[in-house]
Amino acid sequence: MKVRRAGLGLIVGAVLMAPTAASAGPALVFEPYNGTVFYSEDPDAAWFPASLTKLMTAYVAFQALKDGSVKPDTNVVCSKKATEQAPSKLWLKEGEAITLDVALKVLIVKSANDVALMIAETVSGSEEAFVARMNEAAQRLNMTRTVFANVNGLPNERQVTTARDLAKLARAIIIEFPEHADLFTTVQVQVGKKVLRTHNGLLVNYPGADGMKTGFICDSGFNVVASATREGRKLVAVILGEPSVASRRERAVDLLDNGFKRYFWKSLFGTSLDGLAIQASLSSGPTHLRDSVCGAGKLKAKRKVVRKKKSRSTASSSSR
Repeated sequence: MKVRRAGLGLIVGAVLMAPTAASAGPALVFEPYNGTVFYSEDPDAAWFPASLTKLMTAYVAFQALKDGSVKPDTNVVCSKKATEQAPSKLWLKEGEAITLDVALKVLIVKSANDVALMIAETVSGSEEAFVARMNEAAQRLNMTRTVFANVNGLPNERQVTTARDLAKLARAIIIEFPEHADLFTTVQVQVGKKVLRTHNGLLVNYPGADGMKTGFICDSGFNVVASATREGRKLVAVILGEPSVASRRERAVDLLDNGFKRYFWKSLFGTSLDGLAIQASLSSGPTHLRDSVCGAGKLKAKRKVVRKKKSRSTASSSSR
């Protein structure tokens, strides 16, 4: 009996070990239906969400669709303020319109900052009113360390979140709005003559990937909330603060792979999102990564590498 218990202890210890990938940024892997956490690292560190903000923008829009105040074919009109938003954007002209259904696809696939504002103005009349709804939703979802100040994630010192809070948001989207699941699997959307492709490369090359959203500003580094399903088992990974697109993908793959491999044991011994002990000071502010991520021409070099990789990928896929 002692030998068996010792053997079980070794197995449990092995399955609870952290994945091999190392990173300074926060991370969290969880099962969305019961909220069981498989792995966490600095889950309560304050962080800039960047375009992961748009998950909440979508969530509030889903609520509006559910209560009937808007419909999928509701016109979403481009205002002057929307044209003034920084890229990434759809580049519509003032007065031009698309349907809310198309707008939501562009929001997630293209991560368009102008379209995020258009959705907010359509649903709530103004960005300020929509942001108030975002913060109300965050409070209801017990996202205790999250504050939204805009609808698209463009730089704002007041707009902060944590890996744990983003996990709660992702879980709410998956559980409350399964009818919108296909939105997060979309790899491209056509608007007029424009064909917009996803920034989430995992959807293209990671087996079982089925969502959700990427995000980047210099101060946040490269973020992602990534979901995947294998053999009926679903996991979601939240990764914040990676130094490049490549490292973001590598860490997401490592965390998800380890989660699926250890699914049985993690399901038995994992804790819940709310059960995790607070692992950061409530007074600590968000980390700023601008110098390390974007300083000294680093971002320009990274984008050049990414463009080359995309060119090779496009050439390869078009020949199939």
